[in-house]
Amino acid sequence: MKNKIIRAALTFGILSGTISANAQDKMHVLKLKTAKDMHAFFQYTGNDVMLIAGHRGGMVKGFPENSIATFENTLRHTPAFFEIDPRLTKDSVIVLMHDATLDRTTTGKGKLSDYTFAELKQFRLKDAEGNVTHYGIPTLSEVIEWARGKTIINLDHKDVPLAMTAALIRKHKADAFVMLTVHSPSEARFYLDDNKDRTFSAFIKTKKEFEAYEQAEVPFPQLIAYIGPLVKPDNKELYDLLNKKGAMCMISAASSYDKSKTAEERKAAYIAIVKDGASILESDYPIEAATAIQDLIKKDSPKQKFFSKK
Repeated sequence: MKNKIIRAALTFGILSGTISANAQDKMHVLKLKTAKDMHAFFQYTGNDVMLIAGHRGGMVKGFPENSIATFENTLRHTPAFFEIDPRLTKDSVIVLMHDATLDRTTTGKGKLSDYTFAELKQFRLKDAEGNVTHYGIPTLSEVIEWARGKTIINLDHKDVPLAMTAALIRKHKADAFVMLTVHSPSEARFYLDDNKDRTFSAFIKTKKEFEAYEQAEVPFPQLIAYIGPLVKPDNKELYDLLNKKGAMCMISAASSYDKSKTAEERKAAYIAIVKDGASILESDYPIEAATAIQDLIKKDSPKQKFFSKK
């Protein structure tokens, strides 16, 4: 009898450990099935959930930027979408890499464009502290298929031709969860002429830039506006103009407040961004940012329907 009790206890402990591990492995996901869903998710209503954007996925020890492992680590802690950086290899494979060179973020040296994708497979990614990980450089196609049913990815524009990017999104039928960073109305118009349902992250830092998008007839409910890296009085005009058009505004702390020396300073800055009127907070530290603003998230927003865990 004693042995049976011990065996039962051990079995329960193993099962409990499995359940606990599985619970920890669950990720926050965004429930989007169509491009219209993504438009509704990002459209400003005045009763929205404050959104977290992971800049290059996030910067956590052991997890390199622009990698699936980092995206998954972030989603285990908080709902988020991700700004990522597609670049072209020598043989025209689209991979994720912020820099034009390999030195900072991989074990390789020199220009990424001097290597074929097969040659890049020999290198490992480094985390933000320069520690070598066992992760390799992912292709954009791999990341798109990983993101399906989980999150939204925002493709920055580096050296990949617009037509090639549009073709890849079309190939993967990914307009429900892939959005495009555009630096001008003409870039947005190119993508819209290819597919009217595209969604954008647009650089709109001034009233003049707002008016240029308006004149180009880019639909504001299909974009989020990056208005800059700082909380400042000039933001009020942009909030008013863009929110009235149905567009959320994003402040990115990646080049500004993320550089603060202490967690307390960063937390104060993240809270200030929310109180300033932004709808989206982009950060190198999405987990930390999400924790800082958790008490400011609207629990009664109709947009809670887009959030789940699995």
